[in-house]
Amino acid sequence: MLIPKKVKHRKWHTARRHPSKELKPDTRGTTLAFGSFGIKAETAYRIKSNQLESARKALVRELSKTGKVWIRIFPDRPITQKAAEVPMGKGKGDPAGYVAEVLPGRIIFEIDGVTFAVAKEAIRKAGSKVAVRSRMVSREA
Repeated sequence: MLIPKKVKHRKWHTARRHPSKELKPDTRGTTLAFGSFGIKAETAYRIKSNQLESARKALVRELSKTGKVWIRIFPDRPITQKAAEVPMGKGKGDPAGYVAEVLPGRIIFEIDGVTFAVAKEAIRKAGSKVAVRSRMVSREA
């Protein structure tokens, strides 16, 4: 799984989720930079590092040896979770993992070196692993 080597702060403040600000599309990482095909997020969500890893495995398995995969996001935001059956209060929970905050329009994965049909099937399988609604983008279209 992807995790940062070193972090400045173990726990982050909880970000406020204002409905009008959450619907704004991302301005960075919205176009293909490396590959010919990609997975583009259509909704805002926090993707866990284990979801990214399972999607990457699905892509690599489908592309075989000819395809190449680029991961365009990195899970750098720590999330915390309190232990089971712990009463309310007594501070914040312990770090449970890392997530990548994704806004609409962000490219999550890029692939290259395969045909359109293979890429479409690989992206379909990988898109079902991440908890965000996504679509396929390509350089040809």
